[in-house]
Amino acid sequence: MLRRLRSLPVIFAAALAIRVLFLWMYIAQHPPRALATIPFLFEPGNIAYSLATGHGFASPFRVDTGPTAWMTPVYPLLLAAIFRIFGAYTLQAFIAAAGFNVVCSALTCVPLYFIAKRVTGPTAAALATGLWAVFPNAILLPYESLFDASLSALLAALILWATLTVAESSRLKDWCGYGLLWGTGLMTNASLICLLPFLLGWAEYRAHRTKTFHFSRPALAALMAAFCCAPWAIRNYIEFHAFVPLRSVAGLALWLGNNDRAGGNSVAGLHPISNQRERDRYVELGEIEYMREKQALALQYMASHPAEEARLIADRVTALWTGGSTNPVRDFAHARNLRFYYVVIFNVLAAAGAFVGIVVLWRAGSPYALPLAVFPLIFPLVYYLALAPPRYRHPIDPELLLLTAFSISKNKFQGAKIGARSGHESKPL
Repeated sequence: MLRRLRSLPVIFAAALAIRVLFLWMYIAQHPPRALATIPFLFEPGNIAYSLATGHGFASPFRVDTGPTAWMTPVYPLLLAAIFRIFGAYTLQAFIAAAGFNVVCSALTCVPLYFIAKRVTGPTAAALATGLWAVFPNAILLPYESLFDASLSALLAALILWATLTVAESSRLKDWCGYGLLWGTGLMTNASLICLLPFLLGWAEYRAHRTKTFHFSRPALAALMAAFCCAPWAIRNYIEFHAFVPLRSVAGLALWLGNNDRAGGNSVAGLHPISNQRERDRYVELGEIEYMREKQALALQYMASHPAEEARLIADRVTALWTGGSTNPVRDFAHARNLRFYYVVIFNVLAAAGAFVGIVVLWRAGSPYALPLAVFPLIFPLVYYLALAPPRYRHPIDPELLLLTAFSISKNKFQGAKIGARSGHESKPL
């Protein structure tokens, strides 16, 4: 009986049921008209509406502002398809969009399970997926935020699973598929690019150590990823006469987090989607020049206010690892909300468990220490300098829970050669 409860189908079913239940409760607690409109009044929904009404990939601010490269195209295209099928700004469209996020979140159990099983064994695999099933970010974000976070978390976990697998393959089609998966991930969430050199480099190194290396294979994977991104980059050059390989919004994100009104993790009402003055400036300059102006202002502020910048970075680091709170001790003392306690405690424990898990893998001589460690060590760096809401970190949340599971189960595996499932030596990089 216990073995069945720890099986992947049972854990997946539980994860899906929990998410569906919370979504149903959320729908029951809010007016249908509000659900049909408000969740879509952000950049992905606005771009999706422009696509669905035949105006192209444009207008991220609910008004006609022309073509945009605000974000990569996969998720707005998915929302646009939902609008075309269920109608724009309808309750049915919200249920479909939130339901898609719920399914993506539940499906993340699958790569999590098989990654953990490869690295350690079935006990850690059941623990990692069980933690994901009840992880608050993974339960709440699918319906509270109609952004790509849930899909990105699934893709990041699939990329990690594929990285561990393709490193032991000599087949060109496997490396080709690996590159296509990377291309899909980048066209969904451009931030994943910071992981690409580390994961592809590790796969290449590991393939060399296991005698399956051939120079053409990782090169083919990189070529296929670039091939997926090329049409988007070409479109952006045609529209903006500038090289925008993935997205244009970096300058604005940096400025929103670094100005004299910034407060840790707050945009201080300066975002063009809600600030008419900033929106007018965006229209006046055009998207690319607006982003360049904001980047210059942000860099100037960062250089001229080092003490304040250090405080802002510290606040963002805290917010990123606590689920959104820049002062968790104060907020914890004053909060009277069980959900807040649930989110903060789980996020803090997951963060601590992830870093302990890295140490556990490294000390155990696991060859998988590096590809797992880059998720918490590398991915968040850019957000320390800009903004750090929970959905920005969510793509790496599955890996945090993997590492947490390894840290919890370390005593059960301390006598084993962690990561030596392939029969090759188990040495850290």
